[in-house]
Amino acid sequence: MGYRVAVVGATGAVGREMLKTLAERRFPATDVAAVASGRSAGSEVSFGDKATLKVQSLDRFDFAGWDIGLFSPGAAISAVHAPRAAEAGCVVIDNTSQFRMEPDVPLVVPEVNPQALSGFAKRRIVANPNCSTIQMVVALKPLHDEFRIRRVVVSTYQSVSGAGKEGMDELFSHTKASFVNDPVKPEQFTKEVAFNCIPHIDRFMDDGSTKEEWKMVVETKKILDQDIQVFATCVRVPVFIGHAESVNVEFEHPVTAGEARAVLRDAPGVAVLDIREDGGYITPAECVGEDAVYVSRIRKDPTIANGIGFWCVSDNLRKGAALNAVQIAEALDAQNLLRRAA
Repeated sequence: MGYRVAVVGATGAVGREMLKTLAERRFPATDVAAVASGRSAGSEVSFGDKATLKVQSLDRFDFAGWDIGLFSPGAAISAVHAPRAAEAGCVVIDNTSQFRMEPDVPLVVPEVNPQALSGFAKRRIVANPNCSTIQMVVALKPLHDEFRIRRVVVSTYQSVSGAGKEGMDELFSHTKASFVNDPVKPEQFTKEVAFNCIPHIDRFMDDGSTKEEWKMVVETKKILDQDIQVFATCVRVPVFIGHAESVNVEFEHPVTAGEARAVLRDAPGVAVLDIREDGGYITPAECVGEDAVYVSRIRKDPTIANGIGFWCVSDNLRKGAALNAVQIAEALDAQNLLRRAA
């Protein structure tokens, strides 16, 4: 028996990826609706290789009778429409930041904490974590289980698609302007993004961190372990798709690079490519369209007693957003939670 699935924010970069992922993974959907703002109503989006869906207006959409809502319309819009969908009996999987830190909303990465899904029934909402958090905790989870993590220091190199289609358009226009010597006007970013790195994602907090950095701290604690200490520096780089992270981890127990590599090779959702030669690692450009979190450059950190460093990359539109949301729906189905909710 299949499900009726509504994809909200279907015309955005993540929404389109959600539709593509549903089709590719053959999620058991008997009916799929593409839903977006009123200005997009009537347009068409692709679903799979052959099908197209006509976009319906979110303001007029009736969620009654729909089993699952995959939401990625922006936090303010989710704040209004996700509870409306949940009240109508639709289980909401929300990709925005709106509900992530609410105590009665599970924050889930299926390879890491699928057991948390059992707590979704009170609100009928499951939150999808931030893209940079997702790929990091997928790599950290097996290491934490084996060696117990004390502290993580992470620097991110995040693609412009994390800011949506507008961010990708701005990188393209800034790159083009630099070649023809046109003036550059930053709009989506605080400075020129072409041929540059910007250590500023989201707004600044009182302690000097940005909200993106704060998200990585609090979300990692909620998903993985409240006792883990996290320090993050998040940087926007001139890459269209694919986030990269340099991760340094301090453990409670001794660990060698070989032991860490062996644990990661067996971990769900992780692919290790770690060859100590030219090109023996994965870059953001090589992970586009892939489902895995790729780990490379696994090294012993000699400056602390039990330290390991590694490099990881992932397609932020897939595992960092759309794929993780669909995997949550698959996990709800596998745990018989969707039918129980209905």
